[in-house]
Amino acid sequence: MNIRIGSRESRLAVVQSQMVLDYITNNVPGATAELVTMKTTGDVILDKALENVGGKGLFVKELDRALLDGRTDISVHSLKDMPMEVPPELPIIGFSRREDVRDVLVLPAGQTRWDMTKPVGCSGRRRIVQLKARYPQLQTALIRGNVLTRLRKLDAGEYGAIILAAAGLKRLGLEDRITRYFEPEEMIPAAGQGILAVQGRAGEDHGYLDGFFDAEATCCALAERAFVRRLDGGCSSPIAAHGEVRDGTLTLTGLYCREGETDFVTGSITGPTGQAEALGTALADRLKEEKEHGR
Repeated sequence: MNIRIGSRESRLAVVQSQMVLDYITNNVPGATAELVTMKTTGDVILDKALENVGGKGLFVKELDRALLDGRTDISVHSLKDMPMEVPPELPIIGFSRREDVRDVLVLPAGQTRWDMTKPVGCSGRRRIVQLKARYPQLQTALIRGNVLTRLRKLDAGEYGAIILAAAGLKRLGLEDRITRYFEPEEMIPAAGQGILAVQGRAGEDHGYLDGFFDAEATCCALAERAFVRRLDGGCSSPIAAHGEVRDGTLTLTGLYCREGETDFVTGSITGPTGQAEALGTALADRLKEEKEHGR
């Protein structure tokens, strides 16, 4: 059995897909695996905000097409880059163990002092509204491209700092670039941040990956995505969700900000892990009610 793994061609995407390939190679007797990389539309259009050119679907449609055409057998994605709605014929078949969920501040190479006179590069409004709430005087600017592209732009002097996900930097072996971590209480992460999603064709047996998937990450992923889906949050919508499992109990924290606004509401809900999606939906309804009625 040879398993063809679809992946974006960025270095981070390949590193992440390699994690699945290594698992198959080391844990599935008689199986081989290979990466099939491709450039997605989201990797090509870098001068516009994602919400203006099609949202998260730009990062998956080429990979979806390869799955549907039979050129690949599974796809590996950063879960936070996946649309909230996925085609029923191409379901998410499982979620990896979660890497560090936090957002981080990165300064230009060799610098130790944050130059706040230059804009901070952010990829979406979720980070912008939370950063501006903590540092009202800061100027922010859109930054697109993969992690290495963003670091090159930062080091070239275009920004005073950029905000990235700790998970990507750690998986790339670039943890030394991190200047400051934002704890989830300071900056609520994107839904699914730090988790890999594996997508496959409906009706096929993917049991060979059972050992790669993680129960706690699955619980968090389902709750976080249910929260965002309920609020109809797209790629750059100022909506955030962070789940944490302890002793069989899920605590979900969410952020809701209406489009075009900068003030937001946050809140948390706790309940059994088996009710992950229901908890996400309930928290979304509560925060929307608070925001729209000023409670």
